[in-house]
Amino acid sequence: MRLVFAGTPAPALASLEALLASRHDVVAVLTRPDAPAGRGRTLRPSPVRERAEAAGIEVLTPVHPREEDFQARLRELAPDCCPVVAYGALVPQPVLDVPVHGWVNLHFSLLPAWRGAAPVQHAVLAGDEVTGATTFRLERGLDTGPVFGVTTEDVRPGDTAGDLLERLAVAGAGLLVHTLDAIEDGTAAAVPQPADGVSLAPKITVVDARVDWSSPALRVDRLVRACTPAPGAWTTLRGKRVKLAPVAITDQVVPPGQLRLDSGACLVGTATSAVRLSGVRPEGKAAMAATDWLRGLRLAPGEAFA
Repeated sequence: MRLVFAGTPAPALASLEALLASRHDVVAVLTRPDAPAGRGRTLRPSPVRERAEAAGIEVLTPVHPREEDFQARLRELAPDCCPVVAYGALVPQPVLDVPVHGWVNLHFSLLPAWRGAAPVQHAVLAGDEVTGATTFRLERGLDTGPVFGVTTEDVRPGDTAGDLLERLAVAGAGLLVHTLDAIEDGTAAAVPQPADGVSLAPKITVVDARVDWSSPALRVDRLVRACTPAPGAWTTLRGKRVKLAPVAITDQVVPPGQLRLDSGACLVGTATSAVRLSGVRPEGKAAMAATDWLRGLRLAPGEAFA
């Protein structure tokens, strides 16, 4: 089939690579416009754009897919199907109607669980033991379309959202190619999602990523892992932000938020047991081992994260 692939961030690359190696023909790529990145906030192309240009594939970067010039070009390309992986913008109905086989979205959850922008982060935050990826026909609702196929993935105890997404991106790429093969062969069947089991996964913001040390250690652990690598879990000390690397739950007891150096370990209290910090990134500084950071602080007795 002739495909126009829609995707933007690095997790979409595995699917693009799989499609380029498949029997299908990727005639163009749709991705978000160049965006500011890094400390200098210079404009940078998306990972998907960079890969597509390296492969000599036409790249479409409308500010919004409702733009008439984009829609006209899409009709000229005459795709049979448009696979989507984390494109990052809502696709209007006139655009959904262009390919004869519609738009097929790869979503990183077992729908109808975790519909929305941050399914992997919410699976980690909720303590899910199993998650997965789903291919479904894109429609105007939020991840509500009928399902073509699923693949499951265990959530490991120490998984960060980044760890889990990396595995799902690879497994999901295979599922996406299999789904498109089945559509071309006429063997695909899209099944409506059940009405039960719906949960939402809105974007986790920087505000959401602030650690509440009065919550249990298990909650702190899940929040930090869910926010790693982005947006990054954080707290404050002496009025400045400190970003946190993943923590480990201990059997030590320390008052909530208080910092303690114990047998070479940097401990922080929670509502239950203390957690051990592995690494920190103080505001305006590079990341470092938590024990090195704590030794250089000269803490006052009882000093704590806020």
